Amino acid sequence: MKKKILYSLLGLFVLIQFIRPSKNSSDDRSYDISTKYQVPAEVGSILSVACLDCHSNKTNYPWYAELQPVGWFLNKHVTDGKGDLNFSAFTQLPLAVQNHKFEEVIEMVKEGEMPLASYTYLGLHADANLTSEQRQSIVDWAASQMDLLKAQYPADSLVLRRRRPEPGI
Repeated sequence: MKKKILYSLLGLFVLIQFIRPSKNSSDDRSYDISTKYQVPAEVGSILSVACLDCHSNKTNYPWYAELQPVGWFLNKHVTDGKGDLNFSAFTQLPLAVQNHKFEEVIEMVKEGEMPLASYTYLGLHADANLTSEQRQSIVDWAASQMDLLKAQYPADSLVLRRRRPEPGI
């Protein structure tokens, strides 16, 4: 009985290897943050190792992403990350949203919520473990981009408007 269960589990594991998620590899940078905002080399380097695998159109996958169900988990993680913030499509967003995304970057990095602990857990992506100086570099950069927006655009164009519910809903 135990052998049947073991063989069934092994067979299932082999079968799921053929069900693969699509890769995040378009690398479309038409609306990349760097097309509008200056990204200093130091900040770009930090973003590259700590953020862009989940928050851009190009993910550098580790070897274990080829094993299912790990690949499915990583695909969901990348999809969710891009849904929250995609540096490759950043300038496509309305100005108020861009400004708000910079504000969120500051908050998430300051509070240590990004990069996610699961990204660096067990020594994986050790170079994404940001030092306090690296965190401060990202915070300072994002704040300077917000200042740049404030200097270039009217204040009311940088404020997110709350959607009003339709009457009767």
